[in-house]
Amino acid sequence: MSSVYDRTDIYDLFDSPKKDAQTRAHWQAVFDGRPIRSALDVSIGTGSLTLPLADLGVSLYGSDLSGSMLARCRKKADERGIAIDLRQSDFRELTSHFDRRFDCVMSTGNSLAYVTNDEITGVLEQMDALVESGGYLCNWDRIVRQKKRFYCYNPAFLPNGDRVNLMQVWDHLSDGSIVFNLLYTFERDNKIFQKEHFEEHYHPVPQKLLLDKLAQLGYEDIEVKAFPVQFGAFDPEKTEWYCVLAHKAK
Repeated sequence: MSSVYDRTDIYDLFDSPKKDAQTRAHWQAVFDGRPIRSALDVSIGTGSLTLPLADLGVSLYGSDLSGSMLARCRKKADERGIAIDLRQSDFRELTSHFDRRFDCVMSTGNSLAYVTNDEITGVLEQMDALVESGGYLCNWDRIVRQKKRFYCYNPAFLPNGDRVNLMQVWDHLSDGSIVFNLLYTFERDNKIFQKEHFEEHYHPVPQKLLLDKLAQLGYEDIEVKAFPVQFGAFDPEKTEWYCVLAHKAK
């Protein structure tokens, strides 16, 4: 089964100016009052969750395991006139690809779940090694409270009027991991003319594992916020996505 990360033409179909503005407003709220001038996203993908930071005057850097995702991110950055330094890297090997530190090192989009829980602490150590003294480490994750099977997105509409539908079907495995089946259908004149199916394997990250490791690394003022922040306060019973922001002691 192919990965959606090999199909950037499909991956970005649900991007929109509204989503872009929402992401920018989130970062503005999270970074408010904090001296963050440079940021590295170690799972930048096509840049949808990171490029809006350029509007806040932040110098951008990014890495990703997928060369095709990075190529798409570069194209989007060039189209917007955004300067960005991109490297192809596994986030378990960051220090082999970057030799400087940043005001904020982040992993966006539930990406830590691509490695097993046993590997999470090593990834956080790699990220921490690139955070400036007094800087910040940020991560986004999805909360999995129950064994949900189906997740439907609002449809997207292409410039020619074609409708794109996306449904996720989650297969919960005995080891606690999840196979996400991403099912895309394309409609024209009320008829489906194209179908695409992708699979991704996730290992849900326990929030306690993340917070305990950040505390062990010496981070202070560890905050858990809803994503997007402007949607309200973090509520463990209602929030689907959350982000963690932690301050590295000087």
